[in-house]
Amino acid sequence: MQTVIIGSGNVAYHLAKAFVQNGISLAQIFGRNENELQKISSELNIPFSTEKLEDADLYFICVSDNSVEDVSKIISKKNSLVAHTSGSLPKEVLVGEYRKSSFYPLQTFSKSKDLDYTKIPFFVEAENTEDQKILIDLASKISENVMESTHEKRKYIHLTAVFACNFVNHLFSRAKEISDAQKIPFDYFLPLIDETVQKIHEIEPKSAQTGPAVRNDKRVLELHEQLLQDESLEIYKTMNQSIKKMYQLP
Repeated sequence: MQTVIIGSGNVAYHLAKAFVQNGISLAQIFGRNENELQKISSELNIPFSTEKLEDADLYFICVSDNSVEDVSKIISKKNSLVAHTSGSLPKEVLVGEYRKSSFYPLQTFSKSKDLDYTKIPFFVEAENTEDQKILIDLASKISENVMESTHEKRKYIHLTAVFACNFVNHLFSRAKEISDAQKIPFDYFLPLIDETVQKIHEIEPKSAQTGPAVRNDKRVLELHEQLLQDESLEIYKTMNQSIKKMYQLP
């Protein structure tokens, strides 16, 4: 099966790498950013182009959600199978005379960070059982954790991921701003971060909550608020209010 990846960002890179590492050949990686495509091509030995999209049986669209619909219009091969990798978009966003599907890997991707692809959950949706099987079989060559999923369910999977990953990482960034401002090495906090994440492998997150808000320690909360300003102060207040509400504290 001739397979093409469209995109040159983090998801495109890692999906291409996962395919190559598991013996799945790629006919081409296609996109606009020639420098990034060249890097991926050189590392993974995949032909690339910024001009001519190869005819293929299967296309993966790995671009930002805002670009998926427009990019899908460049695929002209009728009856090919086309999958986007978005967590939030329906397969119907794809525009063309081909079979539409989605192929969503639930992970945060950065080109500079290696991943164990076998642990990544993949959520697959297609228009018919035959295409569903094609995508499930393909994902199963990469991952031990492959599931069918409707768009309705996938929307909530993606929303949960934003809370569990994107928001948490933003808090890490804000925390580093505070430590940097006080010339405190952020490395000091890595064991705490690691233990926080490891703990929820064994304990429900709600049961694992610690800190001044869940203790309703007003003196510490007020002290911290005096040390903060602007966005960080608003985040601090909002988070503590949410914690208090969850634990029904005054």
